[in-house]
Amino acid sequence: MEGAVAPAQGPSLEKKRPMKAILCSKPGTLELIERPTPRPGPGEALLRIRRIGICGTDYHILGGRQPYFAYPRVIGHELSAEIVEAPAGSGFTPGMAVVVMPYLSCGECRACRRGFTNCCRKIGVLGVHLDGGMAEYLAVPLRNLFPAEGLSLDQAAMVEFLAIGAHGIRRAGVGPEDRVLVVGGGPIGIAAAIFAQAHGGEVTMMDLRQDRLDFAVQTLGVAHALRAGPEARDALGAQTAGEMFDVVVDATGHAASISGGLAYVGHGGRYVLLSIVQDDIGFPDPEFHKRETTLLASRNALPADFREVMAAIAAGQVPTAALATHRAPFAEGPTAIPVWARPETGVIKAILEI
Repeated sequence: MEGAVAPAQGPSLEKKRPMKAILCSKPGTLELIERPTPRPGPGEALLRIRRIGICGTDYHILGGRQPYFAYPRVIGHELSAEIVEAPAGSGFTPGMAVVVMPYLSCGECRACRRGFTNCCRKIGVLGVHLDGGMAEYLAVPLRNLFPAEGLSLDQAAMVEFLAIGAHGIRRAGVGPEDRVLVVGGGPIGIAAAIFAQAHGGEVTMMDLRQDRLDFAVQTLGVAHALRAGPEARDALGAQTAGEMFDVVVDATGHAASISGGLAYVGHGGRYVLLSIVQDDIGFPDPEFHKRETTLLASRNALPADFREVMAAIAAGQVPTAALATHRAPFAEGPTAIPVWARPETGVIKAILEI
């Protein structure tokens, strides 16, 4: 049965053989390699990785378009796993299913001390700054683990990308009075739409692809969906009687879209950038000022966002079965991921299984 947890092997068995991992050695190249199974340090657990969600970040890495990145790197940061070994008294026991929060913060900088661990000055994100979880085993600090009680392994692997959207919506303070435009209907935009609606917002989705808009309407139940293009601004103006949106969320990953999105922000509105691009972005200052626009970057997520997402999944409020559109065995990752990166494959969330 999907999501069933097989008993973890004992630590002595794990360390007798090397583990397999998927390495992005350079743009366009993924390799299945062998390397030693890691040994957990103080305050860490050894995990057996069971599911790996493939993120837009992974596709950007493969395409050579990811900021803060150096090759070669074992990628993968959307992870569900089982405990192989953990310190006594930690509350984590062998065989327990867990969600991994892949942002390793220092705990010492001013941002961390003030609770902003998602944007720690020395942050190390698994699969981006540090070797990640596209591997059979991984050692992770205990503070980065959440028991996955009530979640399947597939669902547990989806928590991280959903938490990205949930964090952006929390940053924007979305509430029942808000009209929300989500620009970009990929997984992160979908996550933003789900949690904007959960917070009471009325959501419009805009994307270039009709299949994503159809999914947003039919599966997520968004109030409105619109094809991006030259006529979009006039259509959105007509929809809102010219007043546009209280919250605009950009999840496109395109600099031109980010710069152009200010036009959709209403007076007194908030503009949330979930995307990150390597380019400079800019806005016409008179337009920015006359709206008294609040501009918000949204990076990673916080433990509170993970807990919100896990509770929503457990309560049946997230259509996880519909989100998981593609899957493959782990060993097929180097050939499957480049295929999934093509828009015509219609991927929403692809998952590798171990």
